[in-house]
Amino acid sequence: MYNLSRSLADILAPLVGKTEHHVENSKDLVKSLQSLTVNGDETLVSFDVVSLFTNTPIDRALEIIKDRLLNDNKLRQRTLLTALDIMELLSLVLTTTYFRFDDQLYQQKFGTAMGSPVSPIVANLFMENLEQTAIATADEDIKPMWWKRYVDDVVTKIKCGTVERLNDHLNQVDTTRSIVFTHETMVENKIPFLDTLIEIKDNGSLKTTVYRKSTHTNQYLNFESHHPTVHKLGVVRTLLDRMDTVVTEELDKETEERTIVDALTTCNYPKWAIQEVKRKKKDTNNRKSRKTAKKYSKGARGMVVLPYVKGLSERMAKVLKDHKICSAFKPYKTLRKILVHPKDKIIQEEVCGSVYSIGCKNCPSLYIGESGRKFGTRLKEHQRNVETHDHKNVRTRATRLSTTEVHQSAITDHMNNLNHVPDWDSAKVVCKESNLLDRQILESITIRRTEENMNRDEGAYQLSHAYDNLLRPRAAPNHRARPRPPPNNKH
Repeated sequence: MYNLSRSLADILAPLVGKTEHHVENSKDLVKSLQSLTVNGDETLVSFDVVSLFTNTPIDRALEIIKDRLLNDNKLRQRTLLTALDIMELLSLVLTTTYFRFDDQLYQQKFGTAMGSPVSPIVANLFMENLEQTAIATADEDIKPMWWKRYVDDVVTKIKCGTVERLNDHLNQVDTTRSIVFTHETMVENKIPFLDTLIEIKDNGSLKTTVYRKSTHTNQYLNFESHHPTVHKLGVVRTLLDRMDTVVTEELDKETEERTIVDALTTCNYPKWAIQEVKRKKKDTNNRKSRKTAKKYSKGARGMVVLPYVKGLSERMAKVLKDHKICSAFKPYKTLRKILVHPKDKIIQEEVCGSVYSIGCKNCPSLYIGESGRKFGTRLKEHQRNVETHDHKNVRTRATRLSTTEVHQSAITDHMNNLNHVPDWDSAKVVCKESNLLDRQILESITIRRTEENMNRDEGAYQLSHAYDNLLRPRAAPNHRARPRPPPNNKH
């Protein structure tokens, strides 16, 4: 359901943020705070919804979304689907959420699924309706005077001493009682919201600085890690941009910049990296370079994402640029991929979308294949094909040489023509890939890399032989046979 969920998210996304209470990001928040003042009998309070996604009432959310779609005049510009079509697909996505844990299959019966692309949009649209109802029905003495929300986080200006009553009112708006609000009050005239710390000054105006939780460790992408330099400079740029966006007073900006430099120095960032980013930010010609890059991207012939290998990827990107092909780098080996495995491991026979190998008991030949179905299902098909055409008597050498029989499976040809026996126990999944074209390319690569194989061809994808030097298996270096360098008599 993931791809369907992503498509629905693209259709529904323009419906979000149509209210005055919506906050896009920290920049939008700081902009809205510039004209706000808080008097002596007023205060700022933040509210938070407990586990919004998994507590969003689906039936009510679907009613809200249906009403929005039926009144959306621009829907036909985004999709050919009707509002009723979208609702039918959305209901399917939101009510068929399954997951496996400890070899047991479970269904989520309430709320939206974590990790689904459409879940934040559904929750957002539900919250927009809920907050409008809550503000409109609140008593005058507890009605919020200013209200901003980012998904499940709210910051609001209210009269002092009314926070508990307002909290109780918010918890009564949702008739299912699944949406529960908690609140946090100001401490020393300060309150955090998103990554921003809001502070009330003596004259009632507000200033903002960067907020870091007490558990924050200042650990960013280490400069010595195997990542593209542009990614590392991007870390510096992001921190400096946040400083310029969030911090409103110059003295606080100087303090924040020192904090950033100290943190990056701890992460082994050299001075030139920080200075380079600062120089580009101050460069008045930077706008021209952005326009040039934008113009180049418009005339580009395509986009290629390269797995990052230091030195090699940069040279490949340069070649692609000469042919007007844009490129981006993606680290392919990360600590997250190595260490984090939250899902149950699927047994080999249950794996769908794989390139696999099957061996022979009498020789080192391997059969390489691919299938989008379960590996166990495909393996049984090979076994049945071999058993169906299995001969009762062992063939003589003359009989084998005169055989021109071609069976459905190359494994059957190999076993029958050579009187060999398949090694079904050695059958294994070489790699997993759900995309058909990518899987066929991987099959062709695996066949090319397997010196002794029983395949009749080089795979469904006609891989160019220009890659042979890269794909040919290399023998392990023989350190014993390596000659020693002659002695240097000069020293």
